[in-house]
Amino acid sequence: MRKVSTGFVYFFGALGGLLFGYDTGVISGAILFIQKQMHLGSWQQGWVVSAVLLGAILGAAIIGPSSDRYGRRKLLLLSAVIFFVGALGSGLSPEFWTLIISRVILGMAVGAASALIPTYLAELSPADKRGTMSSLFQLMVMTGILFAYITNYAWAGIYTGWRWMLGFAAIPAALLFLGGLILPESPRFLVKTGHSDQAREVLDTMNKHDTAAVDKELSQIEEQAKMKNGGWSELFGKMVRPSLIIGLGLAIFQQVMGCNTVLYYAPTIFTDVGFGVNAALLAHIGIGIFNVIVTAIAVMIMDKIDRKKMLIGGAIGMGVSLFVMSIGMKFSGGSQAAAIISVIALTIYIAFFSATWGPVMWVMIGEVFPLNIRGLGNSFASVINWSANMVVSLTFPALLNFFGTGSLFIGYGVLCFLAIWFVKVKVFETRNRSLEEIEATLRAKAGATEDDLSTAK
Repeated sequence: MRKVSTGFVYFFGALGGLLFGYDTGVISGAILFIQKQMHLGSWQQGWVVSAVLLGAILGAAIIGPSSDRYGRRKLLLLSAVIFFVGALGSGLSPEFWTLIISRVILGMAVGAASALIPTYLAELSPADKRGTMSSLFQLMVMTGILFAYITNYAWAGIYTGWRWMLGFAAIPAALLFLGGLILPESPRFLVKTGHSDQAREVLDTMNKHDTAAVDKELSQIEEQAKMKNGGWSELFGKMVRPSLIIGLGLAIFQQVMGCNTVLYYAPTIFTDVGFGVNAALLAHIGIGIFNVIVTAIAVMIMDKIDRKKMLIGGAIGMGVSLFVMSIGMKFSGGSQAAAIISVIALTIYIAFFSATWGPVMWVMIGEVFPLNIRGLGNSFASVINWSANMVVSLTFPALLNFFGTGSLFIGYGVLCFLAIWFVKVKVFETRNRSLEEIEATLRAKAGATEDDLSTAK
């Protein structure tokens, strides 16, 4: 292994999250200028925004599972190249269809990052630090969104500003590629491909030369790595079913509780209260800064509090905040106090999301799947997450027109409390347990033997 610090590994391992956040957040400001210069209709604007979501579904479905065969690091490098091409293509697009294709390409990298990075970070991290290290991905996502808000504001006064907004992502993409050249491969993948000596070197670095911890972890990995790479039959099989339910359930609930709609609607709420457009954009930057701070706090406490407690507490806080915000919005037209309450409730909602469901979902889908199908399982959960994102984003305008803001957010609040039931009944705890211990528990509950798994077709 190349001699690099653990901080370097975690930073560049999670850097794809910054691109993830930037490329999904920047279009909210850029589309205002793209629409005017390309004379786009409403459906064309919708496609410019949602093309990344379509690409993300494809990237998570195609690139994610390939990491079980080719390795996490190689696919991370490929994602960096795709990020770079998609960003430059978007910034230089001369007309609508070139922009759409470039945004789909960019989305493929976003989807690949969402499927690869949580798995990569989880496999590199010691059990007692895995939550903290894996949640760096969400911290990078929130940081990327903040950068997007800042660049939107900075280039808003330039005629070709939207090109700079979209093309700027090529710079961190190039940094991700250069850093990826030095990153180590996942020790789990190295053991699976017969490179146990290299895996030991990686584990030795990540465990800060704790020989006993390295020996124990390597032994567990070698035992699990005897199994052949699994496929769809294993993913939907009896042993993996609890993990699959967790992965899909958390992926869906993270979206249907309204996280993206609230974030996207924030500037509109600010203007409804009486903020001017520029003031609303500045307030949006303030929300972005708040997001990063709260997520950073979540990173620090991730391995000190059980995952289930964080999810349940977050869902309660989000649900109550949405109810308060809905009531405030119903009366905001005639009451400045009600409008201000709505903004405060929105801010509290975002805080709960950023501290709990935002990072914990990505941490857990990187933990719960067995080694032989971890890439496939994480990829499938990411596909479901992006599909739910797309459905919620596309249905939001129609639902908003039909129900109105107050009633619609009550619906999202109800889903927050349904999520509490799901976590209590279907989610098992993963904090302070090695990935191999989690897999052994799944196997024991299913009554399967190692021979059954190693000979499964």
